[in-house]
Amino acid sequence: MEFLSQQHDLYAYLHDQTVRMLNRGMTGTEIAEEIVLPPALDHAWHARGYYGSVSHNVKAIYQRYMGWYDGNPAHLWAHPPVEAGRRYVEFMGGADAVVARARHSYAAGDFRWVAEVLDHVVFAQPEHEAARELLADTYEQLGYGCENGTWRSAYLAAAHELRHGAFGTPVATSPGMLAALSPEQVFDALAVRVDGPACWQERLTLDVRLTDTGQAFRLTLRNGVLSHTAVLPDTPADAVLHLPAAGLVAVATGATDPAALAAAGVRVEGDPAALGRLVGALEAPDPDFAIVTP
Repeated sequence: MEFLSQQHDLYAYLHDQTVRMLNRGMTGTEIAEEIVLPPALDHAWHARGYYGSVSHNVKAIYQRYMGWYDGNPAHLWAHPPVEAGRRYVEFMGGADAVVARARHSYAAGDFRWVAEVLDHVVFAQPEHEAARELLADTYEQLGYGCENGTWRSAYLAAAHELRHGAFGTPVATSPGMLAALSPEQVFDALAVRVDGPACWQERLTLDVRLTDTGQAFRLTLRNGVLSHTAVLPDTPADAVLHLPAAGLVAVATGATDPAALAAAGVRVEGDPAALGRLVGALEAPDPDFAIVTP
């Protein structure tokens, strides 16, 4: 019971104290810097930040209630990282000057500050080798000093990217995972892959009839938005797909070849090009995007 009681008190303390300080006008970053756990919780091994951290969780609690905006209008319309980086570096006297001063901060152990200023250099001049190497060294030091594994992994992954390039993510959507999704979840997964600007003018309706469950759905692509409903309108669709629920995997993975569709039990009635138009509106996720470089 003591274990459960301390776990309860840990989360309640983080929540309640964050909201208390929020009501004093403090931002999430300020609260995360000031909040300290009671000794009884701080010394409990199971309440330590081996996975998450007090700092991270406090900011999440703040964002739950206040969103991303911290009340400072200077942050309402800030420049994106590359443009901000160019301006910061110019104001600070150029990339070489920033790196030279950052070395002194590194030697003084102010790794948080080194990471902040060199991040601007790397986004402004990603080819600046001295900045990349010093920032990688800095992230390593921050990582080695982390108690919680998520921050440690983030810092060390950043150091690796700066030295060797992005290494991507091992996460992939397998056919087995797709097969475990409900039809509605499959349609939602397709909707977030629609390249909106590329199909602003596209108008497409597609009915999906699942032959083994009796379910039916209307998919509509309009104004760059793919939506679905289980209520079929009276208006005819551009095409109707007749298929078993398992055949949704073929649709979700972009199959348009008649042989592949037939193998999945998919029969297309109506405009045979409609499914291809839908698939053509989808953008494949990028598993190799960079984190600490432009």
